Amino acid sequence: MTTDAQNHTTTPEDNTSDAPPLMLAIESQYIKDLSFEAPQTPVIFHKMREQAPAVSFGADVKARHLDGNVFEVVLHVEVKADVGAETAFMLELAYGAVVQANPVEADHLQPLLLIEAPRMLFPFVRNIIADVTRDGGFPQLMLQPIDFAALYRHRLAEAARPEQENTPEQV
Repeated sequence: MTTDAQNHTTTPEDNTSDAPPLMLAIESQYIKDLSFEAPQTPVIFHKMREQAPAVSFGADVKARHLDGNVFEVVLHVEVKADVGAETAFMLELAYGAVVQANPVEADHLQPLLLIEAPRMLFPFVRNIIADVTRDGGFPQLMLQPIDFAALYRHRLAEAARPEQENTPEQV
């Protein structure tokens, strides 16, 4: 898979087909929601000298159809840092993008929207989180890359699980 400088992602071309390559273009991106709370400041700074915070992280991706080939993709990220039993900070970010997917084929659409689009958005999300934690008085938090393909596969497995539980066993 190749990515060019204009935020377009294409798949390798199939030389046996006249079909245009799959493409994902970001039309706009934006902070949809941002929340940062540091309820124990300034006392927590002293406690952080003695004990490093335990950081927990969660991410989710949602997509919705807007019009034609245009979709909204939102990457939701939650970060929480605790020092002992006290919360040092909580950060929630919903970072969205309006994307155009061409051509829209059902079997390729979900992976494009739920894997490729958030992969393209992640560097911006990472930068926002680093800046907000630093500006909040804490050490700059640099998130490690997220495996959006694994997140997508996990979502598919979760969606299939209730169907399997309700299906009678065959003998």
